[in-house]
Amino acid sequence: MKLPPYTYVLALSLIASFSVYYKPKDSAFYLKLFPPFLLGTSIVELLGSYLRYIGVYNVSLYNFFTTFEFCFYLLIISLVIINSTAKKIITAIILLYAVTAIVNIFFIQKMQTFHTVTYALGCLLVVGACIYYFLELFRLPKSVKLVNNPAFWICSGLLFFYCCSFPLYGLINYWINIKLIIRNFENIVTILNIFLYSLFTIAFLCIRTRKYTSSSS
Repeated sequence: MKLPPYTYVLALSLIASFSVYYKPKDSAFYLKLFPPFLLGTSIVELLGSYLRYIGVYNVSLYNFFTTFEFCFYLLIISLVIINSTAKKIITAIILLYAVTAIVNIFFIQKMQTFHTVTYALGCLLVVGACIYYFLELFRLPKSVKLVNNPAFWICSGLLFFYCCSFPLYGLINYWINIKLIIRNFENIVTILNIFLYSLFTIAFLCIRTRKYTSSSS
């Protein structure tokens, strides 16, 4: 069974994510949600590869998982932004999106077809939320050292990934007849995922542990 190359970068990101538990005073709550999420992502990728290996259609698995992914990333962004009204709006969007995606998967595009409509919608929602985060970040009265800001790296990865995957996955049911795109599809997906999980890894490792010194009397 051949695993996609990016699963190895995902595994490294998963290992790096556990470091947030060893820095309890420096790690925000949203970072501690990533280890179980990345573990679940790894399991889904392994299961998806296995199903493909034995010739079983795995579109239904990715329909539900990508829906969960969008909800998770929107939740993460709602936790890193400051404006309380924006937080409530994103929370409402998560619930509405989940319902919309499930209805689409079961009754409109159906289980055996990739949910291009709600995937494209999810891309736009995550990209919009990331843009709002950056607008809020650059409007802060005090300067922030972005190199050591995990949220910056996470949102940068999400913004790039979903801007690029919007036309790729959102139109995948139409690309299926274009041989040139299908031939390079796996390579493009690999590059996007490697970039995303690499930035996640940076986010987990960029936190500086505070140094405490004691003064002698």
